[in-house]
Amino acid sequence: MPPPDPATRRLPRPGRPEAPTEQIRARYQPREAATEKFRPPEAATERIVQNRPPVEPNRPGPEPAKPSSRWRSPLAIVLAAVIVVALMVIGLTGAELYARHKAGSVLVAVTECVVEDSATVSFGVKPPFLWQHITGHYTNISVETGGKQVQAAKGMTADVALSDIRLQGTEDSKGTIGSLSATLSWTSAGIKDTVAENLPGVGSLVTDVSTDPSAGTITIEAVGDTKVTAKPLVNDGHLNLQITDVSGPFERDTVQAALDGLMTKLNDAYPLGIHADSVSVTDTGVVGKFSSQNASIPNDESADACFSQL
Repeated sequence: MPPPDPATRRLPRPGRPEAPTEQIRARYQPREAATEKFRPPEAATERIVQNRPPVEPNRPGPEPAKPSSRWRSPLAIVLAAVIVVALMVIGLTGAELYARHKAGSVLVAVTECVVEDSATVSFGVKPPFLWQHITGHYTNISVETGGKQVQAAKGMTADVALSDIRLQGTEDSKGTIGSLSATLSWTSAGIKDTVAENLPGVGSLVTDVSTDPSAGTITIEAVGDTKVTAKPLVNDGHLNLQITDVSGPFERDTVQAALDGLMTKLNDAYPLGIHADSVSVTDTGVVGKFSSQNASIPNDESADACFSQL
């Protein structure tokens, strides 16, 4: 507070006596109450702002880190490659099986039509059959018949192996078969049934057929103590039965002519130029080896309707 004003003194006017003065004490004025000074809020705000790191205007903050893709890892790449390879293998395997089934069905139908019996077909594995099917070049095919008959020959089984088959058609053929080899097994009972069915009158008299491997002959027995002994032979690619002995009421030439007619019928029915190479007599019947080279597959259905399905 400022100090009190000092007492004042009136100066005397000239020519007038000075009147006594009264000193009046200045009235007491109470002090102002002490006031508490508060810091304005702006100061505190300014301090807080000063402690913060400066932020530049219009500057974007740091971008959030992008999560790394799990498909870019080496393990994911290897796994994807394995999946792709597995799918390719499955697809090729399915196509291979389908092609084998499709081609097998066609060849079975052709074989059954030719031999007039049931048949099974299998294919070689090199190269993969799907490639053989696409190119039309088959390396190896195996065919086996049911054993009921081969055309008119009852009780005959055919085991056939074909190689280098090319189904590349021309004007004259559907393709070629490089090599064909067949083993025909004809049982004694089958020979008896074949003779009985294809030799009217005489065939019905046949009672039994037996074989003698050591002599290489077969013996046909008929009623009335009739016996015909014949030796299977290969003559100019044809399988024949040459009579060596006849006993009974029938003339030898008559029986030989009847057997020649039967064997000619069987030989002429073989397709694809198949011819006999050798023949042998076993304990159970007769086994013949047949073959064909560079055989042309018929293109004309009138020649052999069985091959029209190829």
